[in-house]
Amino acid sequence: MSELLNILGSKYPIIQGPIGKLNSPDMVAAVCEAGGFGMLALGFTTDLDEIKKMIADIRQLTDKPFGANLMIAMNPANEQILEILTEAGVKTVTTSAGSPKKIYPKIHELGMKGLHVALDFSFAVKAVDGGADGLVVSGCESGGLRTMNPESSNMVLIPLVCDHVEVPVVAAGGIADSRGYRASLALGAQGVQIGTRFLSSTESPATQAWKEAILNCPDGGTTLLPLGGMGVRAIINPRLAELMNDSSIDLSKEYSMMNMGEAWHSGNFDLFPAGGGQVSASITEIKSVKNIIDEMVRQR
Repeated sequence: MSELLNILGSKYPIIQGPIGKLNSPDMVAAVCEAGGFGMLALGFTTDLDEIKKMIADIRQLTDKPFGANLMIAMNPANEQILEILTEAGVKTVTTSAGSPKKIYPKIHELGMKGLHVALDFSFAVKAVDGGADGLVVSGCESGGLRTMNPESSNMVLIPLVCDHVEVPVVAAGGIADSRGYRASLALGAQGVQIGTRFLSSTESPATQAWKEAILNCPDGGTTLLPLGGMGVRAIINPRLAELMNDSSIDLSKEYSMMNMGEAWHSGNFDLFPAGGGQVSASITEIKSVKNIIDEMVRQR
């Protein structure tokens, strides 16, 4: 068994990528029951009673291990959340958006393990120095929040990081089937984190409009949408395409991150475009979480 599987406790080294506040106990449990590692996205959640309820709902559906993602710099309730997770028997979390030095002493004090999300080589090394027990290395093809700095794809980034750290590495970005899964392991990762492919699954709480946006996304159909000092990879829709074609328009002033949640939950992508990784172009049908994972790990 790999070091990563020892940390996760799941059958397969496949982690459900957390997305905003898009939480579904049914989805988390489905990933766990299929052999993966289900995850709650708690980066923006401060309601502790809501968190306790979601955990209880998951426990009604599965006895398999699951975890949660915490955004270090964006949630003042992180330490309280960690205590709630520990009381519920959660042993592993992922962290992002901040320095591991701020939270890993608490994680380790509680007897937990943490994997820190890194978007480039330098931050990956710093995260390990800051106490991270493992890394989720997210290449530029990934969906979700990104920096606006030049970034490498996983074909370059994963082996580079693996050559310089001693902790388990998880590949995130551009992975939707067994080919991406096996390629990630060949590059040196011990596992994968899956976002867009699970987002477009049967069990996903995403709106039908969001799933259809992924299914209809062509090659080159995403862009890094600027949001001030950061960006988010978004699926290009007619309104966004029109804005992109007007050189007089500053895209960073056309969309507000404050509208992201409303847009993604309602399917109003004129308010804010649907999120999705570059791998959206290769996703052509809705499948159950179990079918996705079974295909991914099937020996050929």
